[in-house]
Amino acid sequence: MMPISISRRVLRRSLLAAVLSLLPLGAARAAPAASTPETKPAAVAPANEATLPATPQHDGLHDFDFLIGDWKAHLKKRLHPLSGSNDWVEYDGTSSTKKIWDDRANAEEFDVDSPANHLHIRGQTLRLYNPDSHEWSIYLVYAAKGQLPMPPMVGRFTDGHGEFYDQEEFGGRMIYVRYYWSPISPTAAQMVQSFSDDGGKTWEPNWIVDLSRQRP
Repeated sequence: MMPISISRRVLRRSLLAAVLSLLPLGAARAAPAASTPETKPAAVAPANEATLPATPQHDGLHDFDFLIGDWKAHLKKRLHPLSGSNDWVEYDGTSSTKKIWDDRANAEEFDVDSPANHLHIRGQTLRLYNPDSHEWSIYLVYAAKGQLPMPPMVGRFTDGHGEFYDQEEFGGRMIYVRYYWSPISPTAAQMVQSFSDDGGKTWEPNWIVDLSRQRP
């Protein structure tokens, strides 16, 4: 005959086995120790998940179409940029822009006067479109001297405004130059030229042109 203590242990084991058999599969699995980090399965993308197409780049070929035609021009010019001076002179005159080379370029004639100050400015601008970079290059033409100074201003239009930049020498130092076109409408437009001598942290406007439409 088995000792009573052994019979009790056998009975307890039998009862425990009966209880475990009634639990759902896995319910009796011991919880991980608190010091054991939880291991998460690696995320797996669905096999049929489609790759989103890249956003097409804006084609800026016609971004300067608003400027084609004849305009009245009012120029406000800072006399001494980057000197701390706030002296300005104002001019009035005309601006006329025409398309050339199958719409991939345009040429502007700019002619303004300040009679009170006996000042006159006549300039020419050539703008060329690069279909690979979707950018415009802007050259100030010295027609009287037969020169096309370098480098050009380079940039593009985004969300209705245009920004164009270059780096050039001014007063014996290298500065950044920016053209900013905005606001723009069928009957009016504004272009502001600014200089920066601190690497583009701050900008000082020095040439503000307001255009009003004469005829398309």
